[in-house]
Amino acid sequence: MKLPFEIDLSGKVVVVTGAGGVLCSMFAKALAKTHAKIALLDLNEDAAKANADEIVKDGGIAKGYKCNVLDKASLEEVREAIKSDFGTCDILINGAGGNNPKATCDDEYFTKDDLGSMKTFFDLDQSGVEFVFNLNFLGTLLPTQVFAIDMVDKEDASIINISSMNAYTPLTKIPAYSGAKAAISNFTQWLAVHFSKTNIRCNAIAPGFFVTKQNEKLLFNDDGTPTPRTNKILSATPMDRFGEPEELIGALLFLLCKDAASFVNGVVIPVDGGFSAYSGV
Repeated sequence: MKLPFEIDLSGKVVVVTGAGGVLCSMFAKALAKTHAKIALLDLNEDAAKANADEIVKDGGIAKGYKCNVLDKASLEEVREAIKSDFGTCDILINGAGGNNPKATCDDEYFTKDDLGSMKTFFDLDQSGVEFVFNLNFLGTLLPTQVFAIDMVDKEDASIINISSMNAYTPLTKIPAYSGAKAAISNFTQWLAVHFSKTNIRCNAIAPGFFVTKQNEKLLFNDDGTPTPRTNKILSATPMDRFGEPEELIGALLFLLCKDAASFVNGVVIPVDGGFSAYSGV
């Protein structure tokens, strides 16, 4: 992996939640190249450790940890382990999140004819909606509670949350995920103000459309051909393609670079190929 530009985070301890997934493992691997020490957290311990092993093999400093971001006791236990292994947290990347089929509907536009023939808004499962809100919102709030206490009054500590383009414009079929990501953007601004006297900056990145394990079934058929939803997405993306995960790294490095972004606080940066700027006309 080649970084778009170099920054030096030597001595910094970076905690990345959701580090077993495509985007957050990529964040971890990129930040390892800045000479930071990387703690990769995921409920899937094997994935977190495999990604950490890749970093170590490439000459970086990293370790994978099993962690449930919805369990404060689990977070506290991992915090102590990281402190013992690397020291206290300087940078927190809140990347854990996702959707759930129980919180999605099949119809983009409701009509009475849909009742009984597909899963509509009226069939959304309460437990599924709660799961999505908990995973995205509480899965950001709880790690921040646990790790930010060690970041108070450090030199240029930083929290990066992962929002989504859904926070700007809700997508059809996924009301819970859209709402939960809107909450992340709002929470990012709240944290930026709340911690503004403590040297902790808090910002977010809002990825547009990137292909991940979470959404690939929505975007591509089993034979690899694009679904109708993919065609809609690309027609609304002026750059006419999906983003590559590496195209998020520049925004991440910018936000973490003291020389470049020391006065940047409480912003949500879209990385979306122009999706949020396009009216459709």
